[in-house]
Amino acid sequence: MPHPKLFAAAFALLAGLGGGAAADQYPSRPVRVVVGFGPGASGDIAARVLSQKLGQILGQQFIVENRTGAGSNIATNYVAKGPKDGYTLLQATVANTISAALTPNLPYDLVMDFIPVALFATVPNLVVVHPSVGVKTIAAFIALAREKPDGLAFGSAGVGSGSHFSAELFNEMAGIKLVHVPYPGTAQAITDLLAGRVQVVFSPASSAMQFVEEGKIIALASTGSKRADIAPDLPTVAESGLPGYDTSGWFGLMAPAGVPRDIVARLAAATREAVKSRDVYGPLQQQGMEVESGTPEEFAVYIAADMAKWARTAAAVGVKR
Repeated sequence: MPHPKLFAAAFALLAGLGGGAAADQYPSRPVRVVVGFGPGASGDIAARVLSQKLGQILGQQFIVENRTGAGSNIATNYVAKGPKDGYTLLQATVANTISAALTPNLPYDLVMDFIPVALFATVPNLVVVHPSVGVKTIAAFIALAREKPDGLAFGSAGVGSGSHFSAELFNEMAGIKLVHVPYPGTAQAITDLLAGRVQVVFSPASSAMQFVEEGKIIALASTGSKRADIAPDLPTVAESGLPGYDTSGWFGLMAPAGVPRDIVARLAAATREAVKSRDVYGPLQQQGMEVESGTPEEFAVYIAADMAKWARTAAAVGVKR
């Protein structure tokens, strides 16, 4: 059962719900879904797939707007300061909960300035190593890292990224010290992994799976709470000796606090309907994502738990930005 503090944070996330409104008239004009990453990124692809289906279900265009920079903080602050009418939404990601844990003076408050709408996809990561590392299991990798303190380097998509914090949590739980080498993005980290300049990357499955299948890198485990659909024969890190380890990425919709409750409910119901459609789950699965379905209340608890996990990790490893 989630810790009582998680329920308190989740309640705060839901407290911004406004009163009733004529949801049967919503939406009466196009809705913007603001994404904090550039065109072609996995988050952008997910937003476009979902938005197209939401437009079909609700009878209005859902337009993806990319506002990149600062680990999605520019996009998030833009939506936080925007109108509270349900026509400007944020595609939230794990970058938001990491930023909440890592950055002390954000210009917005993820808990007080937003209301969760719906979680719609999770993104399993894979722990992938260069063949020269010479191991094929998490247990063997941890043993090697203990033999070589500071002798193995991990590449990430940058300080505070999901791949960075996945590795830092792994360091903390395994009692090892992998050296951090940050890159501008996952693609660059994978490029250096293929060249053997770093030894391991905690990569989104969609970015690594092709190279695993080609035998250019070796997958040791997936990082979610359950085995990844894209690699069902691969054990999780939790199964491999670190119980409780779970660092899946995720995508969900959030609205500025104050959006009327019936509009939030209508958006949430439309999202649940959308993810059941082959038009959505097919393309997302092709990207290595796994569709999710739930209520705003369930998403609030999910966000609160993620924030608590990353706050513990940041405190344990002393990472700030």
